[in-house]
This record gives sequence, structure tokens and C-alpha cells, in this order.
Amino acid sequence: MTATSTQASFTGSIPENYDTYLGPLLFEFSAADMARRVSDALGRTAKVLEVACGTGISTRHLANTLPDGTEIVATDLNEAMLAHAANVNGEFPGVTYEQADALDLPFDDTSFDAVVCQFGIMFFPDKAKGMSEMTRVLKPGGVLALNVWDSFDRNLAVGIVDRVIKGFFVSDPPRFLEVPFSLYNIEDGRRLFNDAGYKAVDVTRVAETVETADHNDPARGFVTGNPTIIEIEQRATVSADEIVAAAAEALEKEFGPAPAKLEFQEIVYLAHKPGN
Repeated sequence: MTATSTQASFTGSIPENYDTYLGPLLFEFSAADMARRVSDALGRTAKVLEVACGTGISTRHLANTLPDGTEIVATDLNEAMLAHAANVNGEFPGVTYEQADALDLPFDDTSFDAVVCQFGIMFFPDKAKGMSEMTRVLKPGGVLALNVWDSFDRNLAVGIVDRVIKGFFVSDPPRFLEVPFSLYNIEDGRRLFNDAGYKAVDVTRVAETVETADHNDPARGFVTGNPTIIEIEQRATVSADEIVAAAAEALEKEFGPAPAKLEFQEIVYLAHKPGN
């Protein structure tokens, strides 16, 4: 992740909570979809850079989907997330992990056949610079694939938890969850690609229904599996457990008793760098 202040603070217990509670709910289906798209677009063994790999869910799907002999360099700004990814994923042939700032990638020009960024660009403080850097290290004709979340309206469970969190604070509520769900305007996404020199951009909305066995799991994930928990603890006016309980109750009211089905939607962008 590349961000400022609490947005980059995926430290302490956050990586484990992120992976445990949000991974199965939000990221597994998306990572599988992204890996298939990248594999189809490449059609061969390649050298792939992953930017903002987080806890390595997308890395794992890429490694399991792309052809044998593929090299994957998985990077993240946050060393705690990167260490968790390497520990959980273990050894994958051709996969290496490296700390890197997405706005200043430590790689030579035209080094990679594909660059993949799953749910990372929303956190970039300078998105145009991030696009420029990912494009710089990509070979002409190479694949740039990234995805973002659609709006709270299309990811209702997250929007519900966000409202519950904010409801505990008279002023200055935690606002972190707004960030990953902020880049849902497709025209804004296309503009990022066009301004970086891409002419043809494939854009697809991907929806998935995921079952949760316990509403406490998504509630705890959205409260403690990201820097929201830091904002809550900094304010010190209510406990995280109290917010989790209220969020779980609100989810049950909306979706019924668990096991319950929650709907999520993302937007996937894929383009080839102009050139040979």
C-alpha cells in the first residue's frame, strides 16, 4: 500500500485480522478472477510485478494460475503486510517478495510483461504518479491489470458497517472505509488509464455473493482488519468490541440470521501498454 498517515498503517494485529476475516469474504473471489484475466491476457510464461500485494491473497492465486516458469515479484509498501504474505503463502516457485513504494518503484524501465494491482490504487496519494510508475516498468504490449471496489451501494455490507462505526462518534468519526470504496466512477478510472497513455481499456464489473457463517466475522474484519481500528483507538471513546457487536446486529437485521449471503461488486480494468 502507498498512502499517508493511518492509511499505510497496516501493522500490529491488522494483517492477521485482515487475512482472517476479510480475506475469505472480499478478496478470494476477486483474486481468482484477476488471476484468470491476467493469465488469459498473457497466454504464456511471463515476468509479473504485483503492486500493493497486501497479505498475498492475489499473489497466491497468480502463482497457482499462471504457467509454470512465471516469475512474480510481489511488492507492498507495508512491511508487516508483506511479512504476513510471505509467511502465510510459504514457498511458491518463482515468487519473491520485496518492499516497494508504488510511487517510486525500484525497477528498471520495461522490466515486466504484466503489472497487477489488486485494490491498491485507491490508497495512492498520487494516482497519476502510480499509473506512471506501473506503466514505466511495463514492457510495450505488456498487460496492466487493476481493480477497485464499486460504491457502498453495491457493497451494502460494508456501507452498513461504515454507518455503524460513524454512529458512535459525535464528531470526527473514523473515515478509513471510505478510501477503498472511493474510486467507483468508471470515467475516473478510464481517465487514469488514458492520461497514462492507454487507448483501449477493458472495463468489467464483477459481482459475487459470498456466504458468511457468522455476522461477527465481517463486522470484526471491517472494524479491526484495517486502519479503522487505529482511528477508533486514537479517539478512545468506545471499544472496538462494542462497535463490532453493533455492526453484527445491523448486518443480521439487513441480511437475516447467519448463515447469510452478502453481495459484493468490484470494477476490473485491463489494458495493454501501447508499443510493439
